[in-house]
Amino acid sequence: MSARFDAIIIGAGQAGPPLAERLTKAGMKVAVIERSRFGGTCVNTGCMPTKALVASAYAAHLAGCGADFGFAAGEVRVDMKAVAARAGAISARASAGVESWLRRMDNCVVYKGSARFESPGKVRVGADLLEADRIFINVGARAATPQMPGIEQISYLTNSSMVRLDVLPTHLAIIGGSYIGLEFAQIYRRFGAKVTVVEMAPRLVSREDSDVSAAIKSMLESEGVDIRVDAECIRFARRGEDILVGVNCLAGEPEIACSHVLLAIGRRPNTDDLGLDQAGIATDARGHIVVDDQLRASVPGVFALGECNGRGAFTHTAYNDFEIVAANLLDNDPRRVSDRIEAYALYVDPPFAKVGMSMAAAKASGRRVLVGERPMTRVGRAVEKGETTGFMRILVDADSREILGAAIFGTGGDEAIHCVLDLMYAKAPYTTLQRAVNIHPTVSELLPTLLGELKPLA
Repeated sequence: MSARFDAIIIGAGQAGPPLAERLTKAGMKVAVIERSRFGGTCVNTGCMPTKALVASAYAAHLAGCGADFGFAAGEVRVDMKAVAARAGAISARASAGVESWLRRMDNCVVYKGSARFESPGKVRVGADLLEADRIFINVGARAATPQMPGIEQISYLTNSSMVRLDVLPTHLAIIGGSYIGLEFAQIYRRFGAKVTVVEMAPRLVSREDSDVSAAIKSMLESEGVDIRVDAECIRFARRGEDILVGVNCLAGEPEIACSHVLLAIGRRPNTDDLGLDQAGIATDARGHIVVDDQLRASVPGVFALGECNGRGAFTHTAYNDFEIVAANLLDNDPRRVSDRIEAYALYVDPPFAKVGMSMAAAKASGRRVLVGERPMTRVGRAVEKGETTGFMRILVDADSREILGAAIFGTGGDEAIHCVLDLMYAKAPYTTLQRAVNIHPTVSELLPTLLGELKPLA
């Protein structure tokens, strides 16, 4: 069967459903195609289930620290089936909510199945051929699985299967010492597993400043996570029930015997089976759909939103992609991707949050930079909570008084960082925040103090 629509949305992740609502409310007839779970990565295999696991791990960790707070909780035993069931239920409710929202939407038709382009304005879903002048691609990405030696000999986990694991590994080896890998490393160590992180680079989260990497490494090691960096020759083999991970690091044993392996070494866009070549839609070398500053693809009438466009790898950037497209199409508001300030968080405990420039980038910019820093041991709220790991940092242009960036590694940092981010969007001078009277006792109250103690960046 053939059907004509005003717009087709491929994928029901974070950008697709709100865009469908805006378009249908504008009087358009919209088709939404989803081949798997509604809600995309965030709801099903990313933010929601992993942060549910982070919360369970935090509760178990805190219970084990009872003596520090003046109580005794006894032996802490983690029920992995109950933990996984909790995380799964949270995801399932959210996914069902997204699907229900779409199916109840006036002028919206939902198709379940895989979409494939047959031409620039035609998309096939099973026996149905859909046509529209505007097509929005919101298909996300998945874990990358590079062909490392011996990978075919073992069973391995990715972030998608990891959030559904309902047993406790005896020894979990995590290949990749970046954001996804480190969150799972702390989660499963706090659940009681032996955990080893294997990273090819000389340090963890290598895109961050070196002192950030060192502080995160120190925190994880203090909880018993083994860290192996400079792993230049990662390979796998089986030995009975064990999986052997060869690392050839500069120091330490050349092999690790473990029960489970998690691959956390990057992601790839879900664009390889869309038939993009049939529509002439350009992709880059990694498979991301090439878009301009307003998310238009190389073919007129086609847009790409979310992780598949390579312009952002987060739920908040995907949702902002929806806002940019809707503003341009419906509101005569020329919003652009380049208006966005980079901001994200790593949800280890305590979290690490960053906005704008790193210290290395600020140094390389050639500006006269001022920096304010404070350890969390000098933040009253952190001391009262008994969570004094980490530090706060803010960077300022000495001439323009513009805030260039900030980093908070510490309790509440993922929330406190927004004081800085919002000011950066307002393009206000740093003195605006310096003169604010923030609530005590909070982490945010120290941001004005930092700005009153600025020093030249060495």
